[in-house]
Amino acid sequence: MLTLDQVKLKSESKLVGLQPVIVAAAVALIESCYARGVQIIITQGLRTIAEQDALYAQGRTKPGSIVTNARGGYSNHNFGWAIDFALLLPDKRTVSWDTLRDDDKDSLPDWSEVVEEAKKLGFEWGGDWRSFLDLPHLQMVFGLSTTQLRVGREPTAAQIAAAYAVIDKLQQEADEGMSKIEELEKQIKDLAEAVAGLTKSKDTLKQAAIEQGETISKVSGRVETLEGKASMLKPPAWAQPAIEAAVAAGLMDTPAGGSYDFYRTLTVLNRAGLLITIHEGGK
Repeated sequence: MLTLDQVKLKSESKLVGLQPVIVAAAVALIESCYARGVQIIITQGLRTIAEQDALYAQGRTKPGSIVTNARGGYSNHNFGWAIDFALLLPDKRTVSWDTLRDDDKDSLPDWSEVVEEAKKLGFEWGGDWRSFLDLPHLQMVFGLSTTQLRVGREPTAAQIAAAYAVIDKLQQEADEGMSKIEELEKQIKDLAEAVAGLTKSKDTLKQAAIEQGETISKVSGRVETLEGKASMLKPPAWAQPAIEAAVAAGLMDTPAGGSYDFYRTLTVLNRAGLLITIHEGGK
């Protein structure tokens, strides 16, 4: 997503030559829409009389569709009191005039959100006209007609001051909205880092548990070995001759259950010929 400054930069060239209050309102519109998750670009601003005549010829004497009913000098664009806008798409390059798009997924068409913000700022929308719908068109003419503008009439200072007051108020609200968005983005970033840290800790704990399990298994094996040496349910095969000799000598009657060391000692005694049977002893 582009930053607000990057979005505003895309419209900068189209604001040149417009009436100062229209520039302020256009910038405020870009900001308030951005705060709502909708990015727009100003596609038309001031038009010369020649440019307006060329646009009027489109669809009439030149190829293309009719896009205006105003000849040169009969459009508020010619006096710097109007702008046209389009939606800036997520690819950051393409624009759209699709009035039903909802890229911010809030169940409201993005176009309608722009119009709503524009009207708050005092703009008149061409989509409300009955004679010729001009959906991208926004103007602020303070009740003046193009006939009056052609002869040099201008809005009063009080009208301009009132317009700036509305713009400043809406701009302040947009700034507050942006602050909330930035704070939310920071919270999301912090949460993502926390989750990443927990995932890493989980992996570390998992590895430690595996290593601890392996250690416990080794210890358990050693304990079992020691227990086996202390009390062997089945005597080792190498001690069998000594056990038989001891039983025959009447020295033991329970071959099983002795310790490893017991069987080793018994074997040493047997090999030394010290396990004499009772029969041999009675000769």
